[in-house]
Amino acid sequence: MNILVSACLLGVACRYDGASKPNEKILSMLKNPVFNLIPVCPEILGGLPTPRPPCEISDGRVVTQSGENKTVEYERGADEVLRLAKLFNCRLAILKENSPSCGSGKIYDGTFSHALTDGDGITASLLKANGIKVVGESELAGLDFDMTE
Repeated sequence: MNILVSACLLGVACRYDGASKPNEKILSMLKNPVFNLIPVCPEILGGLPTPRPPCEISDGRVVTQSGENKTVEYERGADEVLRLAKLFNCRLAILKENSPSCGSGKIYDGTFSHALTDGDGITASLLKANGIKVVGESELAGLDFDMTE
């Protein structure tokens, strides 16, 4: 089973702050030959550097705290992730929660105050619109397959 995974959850230092957020449950999936995890970072695929200024979605645009519009880069990255999903026939993506790219169900509210609001990041939204199931790292226990075998 081919699964898209936010690269930062696999330990790749690609987040806006230059760090990673390795997730032990996801890393354990690497030991199961049933899973083929495909790391993606929409922000890097969209042309943004690491590190980079943090962004949030505000009024339908992805902006930095200083107001610089990065929507084009986020949309380009989402398009590239969708291209990879189609290329590898992925029906599932495990993406980093709360991110303006990868967040699914909840994202930061655009005020840079760490407050969450209902919504999806640019990539999560595009994947969902194309029939790909998107879950955050905290939702792994709810998936209908055993990740420990």
